[in-house]
Amino acid sequence: MAGIKRKSEVSKPTDTKTKSKKAKVEKSTSKKESKHAVKPAKKSKKAKEDSSDDIEESDTSEKENGFYGFSANEDVDMSDADSSEEAEPMEDVKQNGKAHKRKSDDNTAEEKKPKGDGADSKLAELNSNNSREAHAKQKALAKERKAAKPNADVIERSKKLWEKLRLKSHIQKDERKELVKELFEIIEGRVKDFVFKHDSVRVIQTAIKYSTMEQRRMIARELKGEFRTLAEGKYSKFLIAKLVEKGDPEIRDLIIQEFYGFVKRLINHPEAAWIMDDIYRAVATPEQKARLLREWYGAEFSIKGLEAKGTDSAELSVILKESPERRKPIMDYLENQINSLIQKKLTGFSMLHDAMLQYFLVCEPGTEQANDFLEHLKPDPTLKEGEEADNVDLLKNLAFTKSGSRLMSLCFAYGTAKDRKLFLRPYKDNIELMAYDVNAHHVLLAALAVTDDTKLSSKSIFGELLPTNDTLAEKVLNLVTDPRARTVLLYPFVSDAKWALDDNTRERLAELYAIRQTTSKKDPATRMHEVAKNIEPQLLTAITARASDFASFAFGLQFLGEVLVGAPEIEPAKRKEALAEVARLSQSILDSSGEAASHGKNMLKMLVQGGKFDPAVKKVVPVEPPLGFAELLWSEIKGSVVQWATGQGSFVVVALTEAEGFEGKKDVLKALKKEKKALEAAAGPAREAGEKKKGKKGEAQAPRGNAGARILLEKL
Repeated sequence: MAGIKRKSEVSKPTDTKTKSKKAKVEKSTSKKESKHAVKPAKKSKKAKEDSSDDIEESDTSEKENGFYGFSANEDVDMSDADSSEEAEPMEDVKQNGKAHKRKSDDNTAEEKKPKGDGADSKLAELNSNNSREAHAKQKALAKERKAAKPNADVIERSKKLWEKLRLKSHIQKDERKELVKELFEIIEGRVKDFVFKHDSVRVIQTAIKYSTMEQRRMIARELKGEFRTLAEGKYSKFLIAKLVEKGDPEIRDLIIQEFYGFVKRLINHPEAAWIMDDIYRAVATPEQKARLLREWYGAEFSIKGLEAKGTDSAELSVILKESPERRKPIMDYLENQINSLIQKKLTGFSMLHDAMLQYFLVCEPGTEQANDFLEHLKPDPTLKEGEEADNVDLLKNLAFTKSGSRLMSLCFAYGTAKDRKLFLRPYKDNIELMAYDVNAHHVLLAALAVTDDTKLSSKSIFGELLPTNDTLAEKVLNLVTDPRARTVLLYPFVSDAKWALDDNTRERLAELYAIRQTTSKKDPATRMHEVAKNIEPQLLTAITARASDFASFAFGLQFLGEVLVGAPEIEPAKRKEALAEVARLSQSILDSSGEAASHGKNMLKMLVQGGKFDPAVKKVVPVEPPLGFAELLWSEIKGSVVQWATGQGSFVVVALTEAEGFEGKKDVLKALKKEKKALEAAAGPAREAGEKKKGKKGEAQAPRGNAGARILLEKL
């Protein structure tokens, strides 16, 4: 049935006429404005034709047009429709027409939607049923395939036992023993069938965890001949780590023997490299280490029977001394091995660091070979701040191993001033970590010992160790407590003091001292004094804030003495404040027990004397300007000087009577004269002429009195 469609886009002629009339009435009187006035546009012929046909017959149905205003069967009064539309603006008519169309489209979509939704839901349900069935079939098929594999039942049983054993808190000790026993009954004789699968290898690891040493050996014997393959496995390598965990010699030898001849292959393998290096570093004996390291020197060291007769040492200098004609092939082979790992960025291996040290030790200083080696280690100097060179990770890793730290120390010693600056740069933000490390702190000591630019070394090293914020005192206390960090902190003050350095550190520094005679220009004492002056203010601040904590242990007391005597020209006001704090704590320092008491009285004596004892001239050398600690101490102990003189602090009182520039000497002696009898009682009987100080070995010594009190009696 045909419908009636009204065109709403065309404007009516009446509107146009009214608009044109208004335009004429509102015309401006001025000529200029009349010239520029906008004239109404004339209607085109097409517009006139369209306006004449306001209603036309539609070829489509109502439903298709989405027109709900009229029905084809109803009589429509078009004049009423036209009159009602004349009152509405043309834009509203357009919008209403569009709204009618959108509404009709929505209704049509709503009518179609239920049909589509029902079909889609049925299809989705069918698909879900199909996928569920397919998944179940896949699961069943996987289960069948798994069951068809060899030892499937045994592995399944062992995995159930593993599920129970791995729960630490939900199983009793006796029950665990029974489970472990049952597990070993299953795996005995079948260990190789378990270890090469990612899921069943965990069963063996758990068995090793709860096994006895004999059971561990049984597993290791069954795996003999497979350790190299296990080391190359992504999961099985952890089994080797579990086996060597207890350090059994038999297991260790079984594993390491299979690495011989394959070091080059294993060290370049992404999985085996780490486990082999861990065994090399932590488990292998010195002989085994030497044999593994020798394979870095050439193929002839890897193939049994081709190795030249001679030393078994891994020291390259010894090998080249015996066979100097082999120098070039060995050095070339070693260089290629080192470069291969560095290019792959596998720079954390101890074996690599040992090999690099051996290479550098046989290079003659100043030769092209040695200079090229240093050039490869140096970071790129053209990089801007924030950019990181490719070999930064290598330098960081070197610092934390024994051979690597020695290599870096030698690089500092042999390098130029610019080289030392470049070598220090990668360690920024890692200085504190290095100070506490057993190997890395040697690198910091080397930098302090040979770097002439003391501002650079002070800023680079102590800038991180001694912050300028509120954590300063706490950090200094932690540094002094640690034996290695304490060495770094006190090195500018004590240098080669035996109590501050262990034998290994002294040996390292002696090697550097011999080299720096030709590579450094500044006097060592001047260098250390300049560094001490740079860090003195921060240390004085820390002492003032936490003096009681430093005074509570032996090394803290030694730290107090060294810092308060060192660089006295720096911050005199801060120093006086710190000295006053120590004087206030003098009684508690003297009353402490054990080793702290001995170090405490020695520290107080040194401060009273105003300097350190110089063994070269065999006397105390006072510092300039004077400390003035004697006056501070006397004001604190004035009322108890007799107790000091007759007790552990007797030599401190002796120092008061001998201190240069102390104006209260007479007052001290006057106070002691009043209590002369107490001094005599404390001093004990005088030693007879010709009496030896030491008796025979094993002979009991007669108790002697207070030696300090006897000296004071002589002064009265």
